[in-house]
Amino acid sequence: MRLDLTRRNFGQAALGAAAAPLLPAALAQQTAPAPGRGRGAFAPHPPRNMKIGHTGITWPRGDGGPADQAIKDIGSLGYWGFETFGETLDAYEAQGGIAKVLEANNNLPLISAYCSIDFVDPAKRKEGVDKIVLWGRIIRKNGGKVAVLGPNARRQYSDSSGDFPFAEHKKNIVASLNDAAKALMDVGIVGVLHPHTGMVIEKLDEVFAVLDSMDTKYVKFGPDVGQMVKGGAPPQAVTKLVKDYREIIQHMHLKDYSGGSYYLGYCPLGFGVVEIPAILDILAGKDMAGMIMVELDSGPRSPMLPLQAASISKEYLKNQGIAFRV
Repeated sequence: MRLDLTRRNFGQAALGAAAAPLLPAALAQQTAPAPGRGRGAFAPHPPRNMKIGHTGITWPRGDGGPADQAIKDIGSLGYWGFETFGETLDAYEAQGGIAKVLEANNNLPLISAYCSIDFVDPAKRKEGVDKIVLWGRIIRKNGGKVAVLGPNARRQYSDSSGDFPFAEHKKNIVASLNDAAKALMDVGIVGVLHPHTGMVIEKLDEVFAVLDSMDTKYVKFGPDVGQMVKGGAPPQAVTKLVKDYREIIQHMHLKDYSGGSYYLGYCPLGFGVVEIPAILDILAGKDMAGMIMVELDSGPRSPMLPLQAASISKEYLKNQGIAFRV
């Protein structure tokens, strides 16, 4: 499953956003095609009636507000919304709030925030739920609708062999999710389960176990399709998961995975193995509280500016029939 994007490929991509419309096909010709995509992977798709945003994780913290550059770049590219972290919203609150920065950059809407708490330890549950509620109120105050419920690291609760005993903790994980999402609903925010590599809900069987046990009256699903592939799920299984649980999906991180040496193995959209066109087909026409959010982790090896990476993903999506604000 390793589809390395070479330094030369990324060097070409780093030529600048102005060249982005030509980059996806050019890069694809030098990269092994993802399974099932074939030579027609970049043939233009008819228009899709979908709005897609971008998260801020690709951008490092700036010298001004903690996400100023991310908001500026994402707003300039015409993405339909923005997601940041709960802690980032806290930092902006200390500076008078995030709204003024969003308004100054193409009125970029805040859609969601990634909010991580301890789902395992019942003694920490109330503290975690209280924190989630505070973040939920800030999200709502700034026009957002979704709190992405990010699990905590599994290594903290792993046994002496390094394995995380999921079955022992499943009951507490589900109870924490239910309590957090119910409390968020009371403040007008939708809480979505977000499986993540290295966290207590990571492997595909763990995802199924939680999805089939949580109270979907309160907890909705917000998958990261790239994270699940990196976590060991076959791309086809992730696509089927999206199809089977489409009804409760209210948010998504649209991330591609190549297994290469850059971006922690992730890559701009269209250059990995995630079945992005099929996933877009499945979610076409679906109303969601949140939004499909492009995401690309920064990682220790990032061969181009975040603006350039986001531009490449934008051009790929335009070729998939997605319209942008600008």
